[in-house]
Amino acid sequence: MVSASFDFTPLLAPSLPAPADKWTGFPKYNFIGGNNDADHVPVDELIAAATAVLKREGATLASYGLNSGPLGYRPLREFLADKLKRTAGISCTADEILITSGSLQGLDLVNGLLLAPGETVLIEQESYQGSLTRLARLRVNAVGIPLDKDGMRVDAVAAALDDLKRRGIRAKYIYTIPTVQNPTGTILSEARRRELLRLSQEHHVPIFEDDCYADLTWDGRRPPALYAMSERGSVIHIGSFSKSIAPALRVGYIVARWDILSRILALKTDAGSGALEQMVLGEFCARHFSEHVPKLTHGLRAKLDTMVEALNQHFGTAAEFDEPKGGIFLWVKLPDAVDTPKLAQAALAAGVAINPGPDWSTHEAYGRSRLRLCFANPSTQAIREGIAALAEVCRREFGVPQRIANVEHRASA
Repeated sequence: MVSASFDFTPLLAPSLPAPADKWTGFPKYNFIGGNNDADHVPVDELIAAATAVLKREGATLASYGLNSGPLGYRPLREFLADKLKRTAGISCTADEILITSGSLQGLDLVNGLLLAPGETVLIEQESYQGSLTRLARLRVNAVGIPLDKDGMRVDAVAAALDDLKRRGIRAKYIYTIPTVQNPTGTILSEARRRELLRLSQEHHVPIFEDDCYADLTWDGRRPPALYAMSERGSVIHIGSFSKSIAPALRVGYIVARWDILSRILALKTDAGSGALEQMVLGEFCARHFSEHVPKLTHGLRAKLDTMVEALNQHFGTAAEFDEPKGGIFLWVKLPDAVDTPKLAQAALAAGVAINPGPDWSTHEAYGRSRLRLCFANPSTQAIREGIAALAEVCRREFGVPQRIANVEHRASA
């Protein structure tokens, strides 16, 4: 006789997210997630870095913190302090950098420091799904700020802050991805950055700067980080190696004044992020980072060009988009008749995975006809074939586009 399995259902904590689907492998045409270009993972250099650092310092794995303390592997933090000064204008010491298990842990730690249920934050109307879902889970009110080609509209930030002030509400932070925004790929202009900092000071609201894609600009240039431009230390800055090296390494970082970082460190109770990854990155980056990133961005730009060409061929004017200024995503607007959550389901059945727009927006109706496509991971052939397959599914489900590859499709009588 086989006994019934134990029922955990009545014991589950309230407000849990929906259960995860069992992973069955990647779809044939995978345009979702933040996966990067496999051809540009510097495997040989990482192998050499791992060998060198383990031979030299492998015995330090016997201690939590690798003899570097709870902030993380010191050579990696020293590399970051130098790199952030050169590329983003940030003046900080290694002791103002905390290594995290990806930028997602950085999000959780900053939210744990500043947020309580019922409080309010300002966030770009189109934003990172991981940020939006965390705010929803914390029961925090996220006020969406629209973007244009120059990033977050600071006039809308001013209006939102004034409205909150009239209602006696002080926002806990302004969250922004100012340099290669996710999902739009925009870059906040330097003038807007100055105005955003002025508003932050006027309303006594800090800025939470997510700079995870900032290394991946097409021309290798970027405005100074908000953290660098802040004269009063009102910015908390996070970044990641997920997009510049490899997402599976799960290494990110937080930059903040020590009085803030010390409070964040007290919340990081995981006994330290993965030590081996930190050691390998510290060894690799000091020698190869500056030459690796331009090669990666060159390859990513070529894949973006392939995707743009495929969309123009198969969707024509039905697909509207502004080319991103870097990164790995293309944010696409389809005609209002297209419901991208429904399109995503139908496309997946045909082997094409896309991110529907509502998952990346504070405004569900605004996002309904939009979708995010990751062009970094698929091959150029897969991009061409996948966009063609997506167009065929979209035409079948919604009558959009009317033309595919210059052939007009008429509805049957």
